Amino acid sequence: MKKIFFISAAFFITAFAFGQGCSDAGICSIGNGFQSTAKEFKNNVEIAAIFGAGESDVSYFSPFVSYIRQFNEKFALSTKVTFSSASGSFGTRAAFGDAFLIGKYTFAEKKKKQWSTLLGWKFPFTSSNLKINGYSLPLDYQSSLGTFDLFLGTNFKYSQWDFNVAVQIPVFNINKNSYIKEYSGTNDFPTTNLFERKSDVLFRTTYTLNTKNQKFSFKPNVLFIYHLGEDSFENIYGIRESYEGSKGLTINGNLISAYNFSKQKSVELSIAAPFVVRDIRPDGLTRSFVLALQYKFSF
Repeated sequence: MKKIFFISAAFFITAFAFGQGCSDAGICSIGNGFQSTAKEFKNNVEIAAIFGAGESDVSYFSPFVSYIRQFNEKFALSTKVTFSSASGSFGTRAAFGDAFLIGKYTFAEKKKKQWSTLLGWKFPFTSSNLKINGYSLPLDYQSSLGTFDLFLGTNFKYSQWDFNVAVQIPVFNINKNSYIKEYSGTNDFPTTNLFERKSDVLFRTTYTLNTKNQKFSFKPNVLFIYHLGEDSFENIYGIRESYEGSKGLTINGNLISAYNFSKQKSVELSIAAPFVVRDIRPDGLTRSFVLALQYKFSF
């Protein structure tokens, strides 16, 4: 129990110590729901609220609802719908964000070793050009990046360890953002006019700790996310430019703590912080603090 306490304390202290955030475009969380699905039940519903603080004075409230259907021992399908409310000096703007559809195929377990694969899509509800009083807003205030993304991934489970590799590829871009810094009266946010985003690759390792009574579980995990290219935008003259420093590595630490009321019901608290960040993240996903509270039930 002391080991669990010290790991938990270390992650909570880290989360408040680092300055830039650990939100992402979807790749970090696509497999989380599958891992918590109880084998005895075919259906799993998750209701969650995420709180965060972003660049300048922007704060976020981002709830989501997800549903997982376990068709058999091998195949499961997950759907998720997100919502986001961003508040700051520009005002408050809230809207639905994205819908996710992810399929998982699990191979037979052999000697405590098990492989699974993921395939899915992310669908945007907006073209990332929400406005307040007719004024264009940077991506920090947008509920979606305005891209249709493809997810491909695989997971290897051995005893209490999970190792996950995934890629997120923007396939279709409907981003119509029109925010131009020169017209905004502030230098807090970069120009994101007609923003185009590159792909991400993720590697994650997770270790699961359970108490003897199986009521509490703790999942410290580390995520390595590599942004494969430099994002770009159209400047005030209509010329496309790249963001220097937007390509590269982000390393996040995350702790998921859960309490199981029964096999059917549980509550989960997640907190995360970055250890390494890219020089610039114009996509508006930077967070100085992220806290998520989730309730799950199976039937």
